[in-house]
Amino acid sequence: MSQSKGRKSQGKVNKAQANPDTLGIVHPNAAGIDIGSREIWVAIPPDRAEETVRCFGTFTSDLHALADWLVEHRIDTVAMESTGVYWIPLFELLEARVLRVFLVNARYVKHVPGRKSDVLDCQWLQKLHSLGLLTGSFRPDAEMVGLRTYLRHRAELIQHRAPHILHMQKALQQMNLQLHHVLSDITGVTGLQILRAIVAGERDPYVSSL
Repeated sequence: MSQSKGRKSQGKVNKAQANPDTLGIVHPNAAGIDIGSREIWVAIPPDRAEETVRCFGTFTSDLHALADWLVEHRIDTVAMESTGVYWIPLFELLEARVLRVFLVNARYVKHVPGRKSDVLDCQWLQKLHSLGLLTGSFRPDAEMVGLRTYLRHRAELIQHRAPHILHMQKALQQMNLQLHHVLSDITGVTGLQILRAIVAGERDPYVSSL
């Protein structure tokens, strides 16, 4: 009987510990940021200032003012949603200010229960982040980000290359220049030399452009 009572009491304690109202603060110096194309709303802990929610613009001077405000109120970690590409300049600026930035998925934030209707997005982000309920997305270091940007741009250029080649072939066919029957690749060395000669005004097919 004593063992069963002990198990029941232990179960009650576990339930009490699992109560969301008893969750402790994990990040006491946390801020939440809601990023838009024209405005950025920022929330800091309610004990830091009289005005704990502020709106900033999206120009570079506004971003620096936002970072200065966070540093002034002893913020060391920030949570923001990955909205489009608007988050990138602020993310990099805050990282340069040695703030720890959590880039979170908007879907995950919206599915967390308990939000009141009068709470702004930035305030909800600040609360969840202070409680340690948000997980940041993976973000590589600066060198890897730069390399990945170059590789993605190169892939896009290669992807857009094919339609342009088709446009050139169509233009040649309309001029009855059957160059594609003679050359397997009109964008090769020989093909480009012929195309450059045509663009330069050469119309004699017996003149060598090589």
